Amino acid sequence: MNRLLITGFLLLLPAGFGYGNRSVSRGGIPDGEPSRSPQKEVNKNSMNQKTGFKLATFGSGCFWCTEAIFERLDGVEKAVSGYSGGHVENPTYEQVCTGTTGHAESIQITYDPSKVSYDALLEVFWKTHDPTTKNRQGNDIGPQYRSVIFYHDAEQKKLAESYKSKLDAERIWNRPIITEIVPFTRFWPAEDYHQNYYDNNPSKSYCSVVITPKIEKFRKIFKDRLKKQ
Repeated sequence: MNRLLITGFLLLLPAGFGYGNRSVSRGGIPDGEPSRSPQKEVNKNSMNQKTGFKLATFGSGCFWCTEAIFERLDGVEKAVSGYSGGHVENPTYEQVCTGTTGHAESIQITYDPSKVSYDALLEVFWKTHDPTTKNRQGNDIGPQYRSVIFYHDAEQKKLAESYKSKLDAERIWNRPIITEIVPFTRFWPAEDYHQNYYDNNPSKSYCSVVITPKIEKFRKIFKDRLKKQ
């Protein structure tokens, strides 16, 4: 990792990758939305991905935000919002919001390693949230908003730990990085209304006030790595 890569953090985070209060994050599902219908879990042995594609699973706060960001990255086939890291099977959004399920709001990324590397995904992960705040991203508070990398194999673990060590050495933040790096076990896709939430609801207050500014800054920082429109 060179110094130019590190500098991107200084450009991105203090310049306004801030977080607003997602009113529904601690108060149940948005008005008018259905509760959960059963979803099929995704685990190590049922990835159901295209030949040659790989999976990456991250938690970095509100999945509405992170899904919208990674969906715009070239080489990402899809990003799915969901829940991972907990002990409750087929959890609902309301359950996860209680902070008692052990799950983190997460996204599972299907990506083409011939177009985007796992290291590049890690770069976006680290640059688009604050990995120094325990169980919190801005006004979104609770263990479901923790910073976590769920590695799928030994190589992903090695790359994630190496990247974190280099960031610690560079002292990018004034506080230590507390991101968890843990083995992936299960991923439960979130309710349908959470999928592509930003693209489907750009005028809603949380989207326009919080997510849109993030997307604009992401486009500036990663302008050479965006999907072609």
